[in-house]
Amino acid sequence: MPLRDHFHSPVDDKHRWDSLHGQWPAMIVLDLQSQLPPEFVALPTVHLGGSVEIDIGAFEDVEPDRAPRRDWHANGDGGTATLAKTQPSLSVETDRPDADEYEVRIYDTKRQSKLVAAIEIVSPSNKDRSETRRAFVDKCAAMLRQDVSVAIVDLVTPYHFNLYLDLLERLGTADPTVADPPSGIYAMSCRGYTPRKRWVFQAWHHPLNLGRPLPTLPLWLREDVVVSLDLETTYEQTCRVFRIA
Repeated sequence: MPLRDHFHSPVDDKHRWDSLHGQWPAMIVLDLQSQLPPEFVALPTVHLGGSVEIDIGAFEDVEPDRAPRRDWHANGDGGTATLAKTQPSLSVETDRPDADEYEVRIYDTKRQSKLVAAIEIVSPSNKDRSETRRAFVDKCAAMLRQDVSVAIVDLVTPYHFNLYLDLLERLGTADPTVADPPSGIYAMSCRGYTPRKRWVFQAWHHPLNLGRPLPTLPLWLREDVVVSLDLETTYEQTCRVFRIA
């Protein structure tokens, strides 16, 4: 079945993209259960990032020279000091750099539930700001450095940033299968491991096209254990759950 554009008409006229993103990790877990050796467990994870707004108007009625103050002091027996209540030097409205995260994590229960693989389904908030793009890439790079396999699935069409390309730059390498300009949607899996003394990075990259099937990717759990990440089957199962034609 073809890949749909879940961020534009006609699909998003009836179906929100976050419904697909929220359910897909569970379908991936169900598909992996038949492949995983007994010592491994796969868990779906959804984290919805939040934002906080600070109302500057709440501070406008407080004059700096009339604000209550309390100096640092210690009690008679050498107890704790009290922090002075003073006006902040900066008070602005801003957003926290949180991003929505949709992922599957696989753990090795024989190694104290060590994280061995992560499947990251990219959300719009992973791509819409430089700080969240950097945070996403830093997270993936950190997992790879700990020999955690990483798969990235990016169906987000409104933003054309390629986080896999950013990850390659972060690692100081390049992939000849990444076109110039790079595709804004893609699926890839990668791993880092140390067979001898030097760290080895391997990647399997597939640019995606609307109207075409999704690929199956290798997902490494150990140097000698690999399972298949069947994106097409799990994607179609998720679409059927929500009656996405």
